[in-house]
Amino acid sequence: MVWIHGGSYVFGAGDLAVFDVRPLALEGNVIVVSVTYRLGLLGFLGGYANRPANLGLLDMISALRWINTNIAAMGGDPTNVTLFGQSAGGDAAAHLMIAEGTEGLFQRAIIQSAPLGISRGRAKMNAKMGQKAATLKDDASIDELLRVQTKVAESARGFGLKAAMPFGTQYGHHPLPSEDQAYAAWRRVASKIDLLIGYTAEETALFLVMSPRLMRLRKTPWVGEALSKAMVATTTRKVYQRGALTFARRHAQAGGRAYVYRLDWGKGRYPYGAAHTIDLPLLLGEPASWQHADIVKGVDEATLLEHGQRLRTLWADFARTGQLTSTGKLEPNIMEWWQAT
Repeated sequence: MVWIHGGSYVFGAGDLAVFDVRPLALEGNVIVVSVTYRLGLLGFLGGYANRPANLGLLDMISALRWINTNIAAMGGDPTNVTLFGQSAGGDAAAHLMIAEGTEGLFQRAIIQSAPLGISRGRAKMNAKMGQKAATLKDDASIDELLRVQTKVAESARGFGLKAAMPFGTQYGHHPLPSEDQAYAAWRRVASKIDLLIGYTAEETALFLVMSPRLMRLRKTPWVGEALSKAMVATTTRKVYQRGALTFARRHAQAGGRAYVYRLDWGKGRYPYGAAHTIDLPLLLGEPASWQHADIVKGVDEATLLEHGQRLRTLWADFARTGQLTSTGKLEPNIMEWWQAT
């Protein structure tokens, strides 16, 4: 299993304590490899000033090639490799399916909470960002790079929800096909890759809590909670749910095996509920790594361990076989899944 971390293509690293893969590896009897890749301006913006795009994606492909060559020496099977990634990591896994040079490097993909609803129609935004970044010199300091990166991200404002993740994969730049050829490329690989894709029930509640203005709205007497729930439901559907359902259906109709899940764990727990990233403390890291995280505040260690083990077992089983039952549910109210048709 190959873990691709999220973080809007700007934050994170494969070796963070909260991404510790040991519980999954030990309980699931699987080998897990974590990938770290270039981020932000260095990894996910190109096509300007002779600077290539998708370098972070190429880092992931290099890792997959290394795994293909070397994993047998560590007891792994290079013909039974599963990508799994969350948020931007899930988006990356989806695009690695159609990236040039990845055929045969993995056989399954678990795509968790990928913002597929904002992954297309980004060319104009990327062009504007590239103009802002073109002033950056090749020998710029790290401080200067980060300063420019912030300004580049700010230049994406005005492009709606896409601006929530300004950096990302770019179609029409190696190793990805053009945007108008992407669906055809996914259809061509469908029969070769087993797919598990899903979302949490209240993805965008995370971002609501992070916004003081929206939290003030939530506390408005009489109507605040209802308005907040409606906002979370609408944006979750638009950015995450609809894209996952469409991706799975298209994969199945092209001859692939596809399952969809909805993660409900935490639903109803104030203020986050089943928000974006709620799957991570169930899958990765020791409870101690998450003890100060607000998203699991109030959850005792025994519950986190018990419920996490159930989800880790399911992920490992899918990685081994590429199959789940046609419908199923992890209790108590952890997750539901169904086979796409």
